[in-house]
Amino acid sequence: MSFRKKVRNFRTKTGRTFPISSGNIEASEYDDFTSLIAETLIDAFGNNRAAAKSIMRITRAGERTVKNWLEGKNAPSSENLVELVHHSDEVLEAFLFIAGRHEILAMKKLMNSRDELVQMIRFIDELVSSDFDDP
Repeated sequence: MSFRKKVRNFRTKTGRTFPISSGNIEASEYDDFTSLIAETLIDAFGNNRAAAKSIMRITRAGERTVKNWLEGKNAPSSENLVELVHHSDEVLEAFLFIAGRHEILAMKKLMNSRDELVQMIRFIDELVSSDFDDP
């Protein structure tokens, strides 16, 4: 039995950095795209076999490919990134951060906060109306 002569080549570091963020994500924590995406995927889906299977179902990517994303060895392709953004708000926010679209990211967070506030007001209204209905 002989070993393969070709081994996996890891991508070299490009030295690219991200712009300074005014949001929750600190730019100094992440020195490259793959580590930011890996951390975001772990936050959004978890870091277990079920999470990998969920991501595999969403993107139709292979198990080893998804594990490489979660480990920060590789980043998703553009097609897979679009699918992940479609299914995960966390990945969308990370993508907007990377793209430097802070105004869109702020607007998204504002709209999410507004929606949560509307839900809370509805819940309070239901509680108040049920208190008056019961004698």
